[in-house]
Amino acid sequence: MKLDLLKNQWLEIVFEGRNKKYGAYDLRRSITKNTVKSFIIGTIVFALLVSLPTIMRMIPDSSEDTTIDTKITAVKMPPKKEKPKDPNLPPPPPPAPKVDQVKFVKPVVAKAEDVVEEIAEVKDLKDKNIGKEAIKGNPDAELTIEPVGTGTAAVVEEDNTVYNTAGIEVKPEYPGGIEKFYAFVAKNYQMPDEEGLKGKVYVTFVVEKDGSLTDIKVLRDIGYGTGKEAIRVLKATPRWSPGEQNGKKVRCTYSLPISLQSAE
Repeated sequence: MKLDLLKNQWLEIVFEGRNKKYGAYDLRRSITKNTVKSFIIGTIVFALLVSLPTIMRMIPDSSEDTTIDTKITAVKMPPKKEKPKDPNLPPPPPPAPKVDQVKFVKPVVAKAEDVVEEIAEVKDLKDKNIGKEAIKGNPDAELTIEPVGTGTAAVVEEDNTVYNTAGIEVKPEYPGGIEKFYAFVAKNYQMPDEEGLKGKVYVTFVVEKDGSLTDIKVLRDIGYGTGKEAIRVLKATPRWSPGEQNGKKVRCTYSLPISLQSAE
Protein backbone atom coordinates (compact mmCIF):
# COMPACT_ATOMS: atom_id res chain seq x y z
CA MET A 1 0.00 0.00 0.00
CA LYS A 2 1.43 3.39 -1.04
CA LEU A 3 1.17 6.14 1.54
CA ASP A 4 0.98 9.88 0.91
CA LEU A 5 2.97 11.67 3.59
CA LEU A 6 1.13 14.95 2.90
CA LYS A 7 -2.11 13.35 4.00
CA ASN A 8 -3.08 11.88 7.37
CA GLN A 9 -3.18 8.20 6.26
CA TRP A 10 0.27 7.48 7.70
CA LEU A 11 -0.80 9.06 10.98
CA GLU A 12 -3.69 6.58 11.43
CA ILE A 13 -1.32 3.67 10.77
CA VAL A 14 1.28 4.95 13.24
CA PHE A 15 -1.26 5.58 16.02
CA GLU A 16 -3.36 2.44 15.36
CA GLY A 17 -4.05 0.74 18.69
CA ARG A 18 -2.49 3.70 20.64
CA ASN A 19 -3.88 6.50 22.71
CA LYS A 20 -4.98 9.10 20.17
CA LYS A 21 -5.91 11.54 22.92
CA TYR A 22 -2.21 12.04 23.54
CA GLY A 23 -1.00 15.48 22.45
CA ALA A 24 1.39 14.14 19.86
CA TYR A 25 -1.44 12.81 17.75
CA ASP A 26 -3.24 16.18 17.59
CA LEU A 27 0.04 18.01 16.93
CA ARG A 28 0.97 15.79 13.98
CA ARG A 29 -2.60 15.87 12.66
CA SER A 30 -2.65 19.67 12.43
CA ILE A 31 0.94 20.15 11.26
CA THR A 32 0.01 20.47 7.58
CA LYS A 33 -2.61 23.13 8.26
CA ASN A 34 -0.25 25.07 10.56
CA THR A 35 2.57 24.91 8.02
CA VAL A 36 0.40 26.34 5.23
CA LYS A 37 -0.95 29.02 7.55
CA SER A 38 2.60 30.02 8.68
CA PHE A 39 3.78 30.15 5.07
CA ILE A 40 0.91 32.46 4.07
CA ILE A 41 1.44 34.76 7.06
CA GLY A 42 5.20 34.86 6.45
CA THR A 43 4.67 35.71 2.79
CA ILE A 44 2.32 38.56 3.67
CA VAL A 45 4.74 39.99 6.29
CA PHE A 46 7.68 39.76 3.87
CA ALA A 47 5.68 41.52 1.15
CA LEU A 48 4.75 44.33 3.57
CA LEU A 49 8.36 44.82 4.62
CA VAL A 50 9.57 44.97 1.02
CA SER A 51 6.87 47.44 -0.06
CA LEU A 52 7.11 49.60 3.10
CA PRO A 53 9.54 52.20 1.61
CA THR A 54 7.27 52.64 -1.42
CA ILE A 55 4.23 53.10 0.81
CA MET A 56 6.09 55.66 2.94
CA ARG A 57 7.02 57.72 -0.13
CA MET A 58 3.35 57.75 -1.23
CA ILE A 59 2.20 59.25 2.10
CA PRO A 60 2.24 63.10 1.90
CA ASP A 61 4.71 64.86 4.23
CA SER A 62 2.79 66.81 6.84
CA SER A 63 5.91 68.86 7.68
CA GLU A 64 5.89 70.75 4.39
CA ASP A 65 5.87 74.51 4.64
CA THR A 66 2.27 75.65 4.45
CA THR A 67 3.00 79.27 5.37
CA ILE A 68 0.90 81.71 3.43
CA ASP A 69 2.83 84.56 1.84
CA THR A 70 1.81 87.84 3.35
CA LYS A 71 2.57 91.17 1.75
CA ILE A 72 4.42 93.41 4.18
CA THR A 73 4.04 97.14 3.78
CA ALA A 74 7.00 99.22 4.92
CA VAL A 75 6.09 102.10 7.15
CA LYS A 76 8.47 105.07 7.10
CA MET A 77 9.17 106.16 10.64
CA PRO A 78 9.94 109.78 11.41
CA PRO A 79 13.67 110.49 11.96
CA LYS A 80 14.87 110.23 15.51
CA LYS A 81 15.61 113.59 17.01
CA GLU A 82 19.17 113.88 18.17
CA LYS A 83 19.89 115.66 21.38
CA PRO A 84 22.01 118.78 20.90
CA LYS A 85 25.58 118.29 22.02
CA ASP A 86 26.69 120.27 25.01
CA PRO A 87 29.64 122.42 23.88
CA ASN A 88 30.96 122.46 27.44
CA LEU A 89 31.47 118.70 27.54
CA PRO A 90 35.14 117.63 27.31
CA PRO A 91 36.16 115.72 24.17
CA PRO A 92 36.27 111.93 24.44
CA PRO A 93 39.65 110.46 25.46
CA PRO A 94 41.84 109.26 22.58
CA PRO A 95 42.07 105.50 22.01
CA ALA A 96 44.81 103.61 23.80
CA PRO A 97 48.10 103.34 21.85
CA LYS A 98 49.32 100.00 20.53
CA VAL A 99 52.49 100.21 22.68
CA ASP A 100 52.63 101.07 26.40
CA GLN A 101 53.51 104.70 27.08
CA VAL A 102 55.65 105.65 30.08
CA LYS A 103 55.29 109.09 31.65
CA PHE A 104 58.40 111.21 31.32
CA VAL A 105 59.38 112.74 34.65
CA LYS A 106 61.85 115.59 34.36
CA PRO A 107 64.71 114.88 36.76
CA VAL A 108 64.98 117.52 39.50
CA VAL A 109 67.45 117.64 42.35
CA ALA A 110 65.37 117.33 45.54
CA LYS A 111 65.36 115.73 48.93
CA ALA A 112 64.25 112.11 49.18
CA GLU A 113 61.19 113.02 51.32
CA ASP A 114 60.06 115.58 48.72
CA VAL A 115 59.96 113.08 45.85
CA VAL A 116 56.36 112.42 44.82
CA GLU A 117 56.91 110.64 41.49
CA GLU A 118 59.30 107.85 40.67
CA ILE A 119 61.48 108.18 37.59
CA ALA A 120 61.20 105.20 35.22
CA GLU A 121 64.31 103.07 34.96
CA VAL A 122 65.98 102.32 31.63
CA LYS A 123 64.82 98.69 31.68
CA ASP A 124 61.20 99.89 32.04
CA LEU A 125 61.51 101.99 28.84
CA LYS A 126 62.32 99.01 26.60
CA ASP A 127 59.79 98.65 23.75
CA LYS A 128 57.72 101.56 25.14
CA ASN A 129 56.99 105.12 24.10
CA ILE A 130 57.66 108.17 26.25
CA GLY A 131 54.94 110.79 26.78
CA LYS A 132 53.40 113.25 29.20
CA GLU A 133 51.45 110.56 31.03
CA ALA A 134 51.52 106.80 31.57
CA ILE A 135 49.05 104.95 29.33
CA LYS A 136 48.48 101.19 29.15
CA GLY A 137 48.85 100.04 25.57
CA ASN A 138 46.32 97.98 23.62
CA PRO A 139 48.03 95.31 21.43
CA ASP A 140 44.89 95.06 19.26
CA ALA A 141 44.78 98.80 18.51
CA GLU A 142 45.28 99.94 14.93
CA LEU A 143 48.35 101.94 14.06
CA THR A 144 47.36 105.50 13.15
CA ILE A 145 49.33 108.31 11.56
CA GLU A 146 48.76 111.85 12.71
CA PRO A 147 47.73 114.28 9.96
CA VAL A 148 50.35 116.61 8.59
CA GLY A 149 50.87 119.64 10.76
CA THR A 150 49.53 118.17 14.01
CA GLY A 151 52.30 115.73 14.88
CA THR A 152 55.83 116.28 16.05
CA ALA A 153 58.50 117.27 13.57
CA ALA A 154 60.02 114.34 11.71
CA VAL A 155 63.67 113.67 12.35
CA VAL A 156 65.58 113.15 9.11
CA GLU A 157 68.66 111.07 9.66
CA GLU A 158 71.77 112.33 7.94
CA ASP A 159 73.28 110.03 5.35
CA ASN A 160 76.84 109.39 6.53
CA THR A 161 77.42 106.42 4.24
CA VAL A 162 80.84 106.40 2.61
CA TYR A 163 80.35 105.66 -1.09
CA ASN A 164 82.88 104.26 -3.52
CA THR A 165 83.88 106.26 -6.58
CA ALA A 166 83.24 103.24 -8.81
CA GLY A 167 79.43 103.38 -8.44
CA ILE A 168 78.71 107.00 -7.61
CA GLU A 169 76.82 109.32 -9.97
CA VAL A 170 79.05 112.40 -9.59
CA LYS A 171 82.65 111.66 -8.53
CA PRO A 172 84.55 114.06 -6.26
CA GLU A 173 87.07 116.26 -8.05
CA TYR A 174 89.99 118.52 -7.21
CA PRO A 175 89.40 122.16 -8.26
CA GLY A 176 90.57 122.38 -11.86
CA GLY A 177 90.92 118.61 -12.34
CA ILE A 178 93.43 115.89 -11.48
CA GLU A 179 96.25 117.57 -13.38
CA LYS A 180 95.94 120.61 -11.14
CA PHE A 181 96.08 118.26 -8.14
CA TYR A 182 99.35 116.66 -9.26
CA ALA A 183 100.76 120.16 -9.95
CA PHE A 184 99.88 121.14 -6.37
CA VAL A 185 101.58 118.01 -5.02
CA ALA A 186 104.71 118.57 -7.11
CA LYS A 187 104.96 122.12 -5.83
CA ASN A 188 104.41 121.35 -2.13
CA TYR A 189 105.88 117.85 -1.68
CA GLN A 190 109.30 117.81 -0.02
CA MET A 191 111.39 114.87 -1.18
CA PRO A 192 113.68 113.19 1.39
CA ASP A 193 117.42 113.75 0.97
CA GLU A 194 118.12 110.40 -0.68
CA GLU A 195 119.82 110.06 -4.04
CA GLY A 196 118.15 107.93 -6.67
CA LEU A 197 114.88 107.66 -4.74
CA LYS A 198 112.08 106.76 -7.13
CA GLY A 199 108.66 105.11 -6.85
CA LYS A 200 104.98 105.61 -6.07
CA VAL A 201 103.11 106.31 -2.87
CA TYR A 202 99.57 104.88 -2.89
CA VAL A 203 97.12 106.83 -0.74
CA THR A 204 93.40 106.72 0.04
CA PHE A 205 91.14 109.27 1.72
CA VAL A 206 87.51 110.32 2.17
CA VAL A 207 86.17 113.43 0.46
CA GLU A 208 83.61 114.83 2.88
CA LYS A 209 80.39 116.62 1.93
CA ASP A 210 82.12 120.00 2.43
CA GLY A 211 85.06 118.96 0.22
CA SER A 212 87.58 118.46 3.03
CA LEU A 213 89.79 115.33 3.13
CA THR A 214 89.61 113.00 6.10
CA ASP A 215 90.73 109.48 7.02
CA ILE A 216 93.91 109.86 4.94
CA LYS A 217 95.83 106.57 4.81
CA VAL A 218 98.98 105.40 3.05
CA LEU A 219 98.51 102.01 1.48
CA ARG A 220 102.11 101.68 0.31
CA ASP A 221 105.14 103.93 0.21
CA ILE A 222 108.86 103.70 -0.64
CA GLY A 223 110.15 104.54 2.81
CA TYR A 224 112.25 107.42 4.08
CA GLY A 225 109.10 109.23 5.31
CA THR A 226 107.50 109.49 1.87
CA GLY A 227 104.11 108.34 3.18
CA LYS A 228 104.11 110.79 6.08
CA GLU A 229 104.94 113.66 3.73
CA ALA A 230 102.10 112.61 1.38
CA ILE A 231 99.62 112.85 4.29
CA ARG A 232 100.88 116.34 5.14
CA VAL A 233 100.45 117.55 1.56
CA LEU A 234 96.93 116.07 1.26
CA LYS A 235 95.85 117.84 4.45
CA ALA A 236 97.02 121.11 2.93
CA THR A 237 95.11 120.77 -0.36
CA PRO A 238 92.18 123.09 -1.12
CA ARG A 239 88.67 121.73 -0.66
CA TRP A 240 87.48 119.34 -3.35
CA SER A 241 84.11 119.27 -5.10
CA PRO A 242 82.24 116.54 -3.14
CA GLY A 243 80.61 113.55 -4.77
CA GLU A 244 76.85 113.39 -5.35
CA GLN A 245 74.33 110.56 -5.28
CA ASN A 246 70.60 111.02 -6.05
CA GLY A 247 71.13 114.79 -6.22
CA LYS A 248 72.64 115.00 -2.71
CA LYS A 249 76.23 115.53 -1.58
CA VAL A 250 77.71 112.42 -0.02
CA ARG A 251 80.94 111.17 1.50
CA CYS A 252 83.13 109.29 -0.96
CA THR A 253 86.42 107.37 -0.86
CA TYR A 254 89.17 108.30 -3.28
CA SER A 255 92.38 106.40 -4.04
CA LEU A 256 95.32 107.48 -6.21
CA PRO A 257 99.08 107.02 -6.66
CA ILE A 258 101.64 109.79 -6.23
CA SER A 259 104.77 109.31 -8.34
CA LEU A 260 108.04 110.43 -6.72
CA GLN A 261 111.54 110.87 -8.14
CA SER A 262 114.45 112.60 -6.46
CA ALA A 263 116.47 115.16 -8.38
CA GLU A 264 119.74 113.84 -9.85
